[in-house]
Amino acid sequence: MIFLASLRARWSSLLGAFVAVALGVGLTAAMGLGLDASLSAPERPPVRFAGSPVVVLGQDRLTVPVERGPDTTYVSKPLAHPHPVDTELLRELRRLGPVRLDGRKRDAVGVDAPARDVRDVVGGRARVLTGDDRRRADPGTARDAEALVAVNSFLGTAGGVAAFVSVFVTASTFAFVVALRRREFGLLRMAGATPAQVRGQLLGEALAVGIAASAVGCVLGAWGGPLLGEVLVEAGVAPRRFVVDGVPAVRWFSADGVSAALGAWLSWPLQLAFWTGLFVALAGAWTASRRAGRVTPAEALRDASVDGDVMPWSRRITGGALLACGLGLLVWTLATDPSSLMKRKTYTVQPMLLITAAAALAPLLVRPVVRAFRLPGAVGLLVRENATASVRRTAAVAAPVLVTVALAGSLMGAAQTVSGAKAAEARERTLSQLVVTGAGLKPPPRRAVPGAVAVSASASTAVFVREGGSALVRSEARAVRDPAALAATSRLPVVAGDVRDLDDRSIVVNEEWERRRVGERVDVWLGDGRRARLRIAAVLARGSGDNGAYVTSANASVGGGGPATPGAAADSGRAAVPVPVDRVDVRLKAGADPGRAAAALAAVSGGEVRSAEEWLAATHPRTKEQTRLGLLMLLGISLVYTGISLASTLLMATSVRGAELRSLRMAGATRSQVRVVVAGEALAAVVAGTLLGLAVTAVNLDALCAGLARLSVPVGVVVPWDVVGVAVGVCGAVGVGVAVAGAGAGRRGRG
Repeated sequence: MIFLASLRARWSSLLGAFVAVALGVGLTAAMGLGLDASLSAPERPPVRFAGSPVVVLGQDRLTVPVERGPDTTYVSKPLAHPHPVDTELLRELRRLGPVRLDGRKRDAVGVDAPARDVRDVVGGRARVLTGDDRRRADPGTARDAEALVAVNSFLGTAGGVAAFVSVFVTASTFAFVVALRRREFGLLRMAGATPAQVRGQLLGEALAVGIAASAVGCVLGAWGGPLLGEVLVEAGVAPRRFVVDGVPAVRWFSADGVSAALGAWLSWPLQLAFWTGLFVALAGAWTASRRAGRVTPAEALRDASVDGDVMPWSRRITGGALLACGLGLLVWTLATDPSSLMKRKTYTVQPMLLITAAAALAPLLVRPVVRAFRLPGAVGLLVRENATASVRRTAAVAAPVLVTVALAGSLMGAAQTVSGAKAAEARERTLSQLVVTGAGLKPPPRRAVPGAVAVSASASTAVFVREGGSALVRSEARAVRDPAALAATSRLPVVAGDVRDLDDRSIVVNEEWERRRVGERVDVWLGDGRRARLRIAAVLARGSGDNGAYVTSANASVGGGGPATPGAAADSGRAAVPVPVDRVDVRLKAGADPGRAAAALAAVSGGEVRSAEEWLAATHPRTKEQTRLGLLMLLGISLVYTGISLASTLLMATSVRGAELRSLRMAGATRSQVRVVVAGEALAAVVAGTLLGLAVTAVNLDALCAGLARLSVPVGVVVPWDVVGVAVGVCGAVGVGVAVAGAGAGRRGRG
């Protein structure tokens, strides 16, 4: 009976936790439905050769043996330059039946013949596809697969952030509830309640909130899942055929709607979301319940607004341990693998430890921060003293602001810093004034370009290397025609050797390679699968990850006769076709006319001619739009949670401040002054949370900049003041608005 009466009386104080859990479950359910849709997405039907029963696809993958333990297995990677279906094989296939070609492309052909006969003719020279496997010849199949991987990554990260923030908000709400109900728990102890009964009451409230909120959240998630799928498609994150199935209510009214709807409700995304929400509610209340069980009967005699021991030693130890782990992880990563700091998964997940530590230590941190304020007048003094005296309330308001500001600054700041560093690195490496791009360029001789000092023609390729005997690593590369011209048009970060020593029997690598000593020989597979043993001519700094390998044009060809699959015989009769040039860099003499040179380049090369600045701006944007959209969605989730936490905390706090506010009125304060005091306290807490969040941001971004410096990448911190400003503005508006509205509602209720 006491439990039910407490729920009826305290429903307003538990409303914030209810909304936080419901929203968290809804987001988790929607993300889970999206993941389920991406994992079970229907395969793209064959389009390119849909009318042919058999498709012969030129070898498009490199397969090599690797040693993993006592066994030898095979690993496969897509070739940079897939093999075409050669003329001799095409002639043999025509003897079996009609052959369909796709324009001038010869990477695959359709054959109207029995699959067994086609396999007998092809052998190991190409791949034979039948049935639904024919879609592998469609370029869109690989693009869709990459897009679905991006969807999985985004939804997983978003779900993790939603769970992290919902646990935090729920725990913060219950902790503040315990702080406000100390007299109530003391009275229960005086009435004979044991600590276990007090803990049981609070956990029972959390269980009721968790069950109700999880059920509501599952409904929200089932409704919001399809909307999430549409947003991802419209944003270009997911492929056009990506669809998220929800649980439409109309199913309940169809012939077999009940069984279909029940099957949907029992699906793993909704089940996972429901039980996760229940666990979040109980986990958030667990620490608070232990603290409630330690309330003594003497607490019933206390009626002071000044907080004494605001943090138990267990929370101090936990916060300190989290802080040590967060800083230690940053230092360890910086010392062992600084390049990982530039990866999105690292700079999205790693700041969580520091943010959690700062939030856990908030009651200790906010008091000195607020005391540092120097507010004018008697009202300003009262705001500062109230905020420092009621440090639990101040910390409860500041903590969610801290989380939002730290997430906004760390995530968006890291993404923009990494993008800016890559762009600065590219600018620093570029010595050319003009860049020509396009497919199948005709590289002009230097004398054909007025005022040209050097003309460097290159093509995109790749090389593969087996590292540690157990991994096949693909490294992006450029195939150059003239190493001396490359050295003249670019400022490569050479740490050993000389790029001009590059020839047909050598390679330029970077510091990420397992073998990286000048003069050492390394076994590689070229872009079309040919195996080569090349001497290392020069070694480049690791950089931001864009410093790939360099080979000569002789080591970048299509159809050079090398086997791409174990057991396949080399087709020595097939001539190697050089990879078409796709970029020409031109360096001009001082005082040369760029306009004349650009006109000559356009006439000879047949490509798009741009200045180096225009080319860099087009190829090295600050942040990819899809990445920015994903991060903004994550920050939107955090901001919504922060608004919920601020509103619930301030409403709970104002509801128990009736005597304090009446004392202010009796001391001569006007109603407007009381509102100013309440709003000022809320604003002071928001500012304190903002400053702490910026401090966490500074630590994360400083660690990232130190990692960039170790990688010899130009360093420049980018703080997203626009995003941080919006977050702070929303937090301030919500905090001040709810505090003033709560004070006014309390006064009217007493009247």
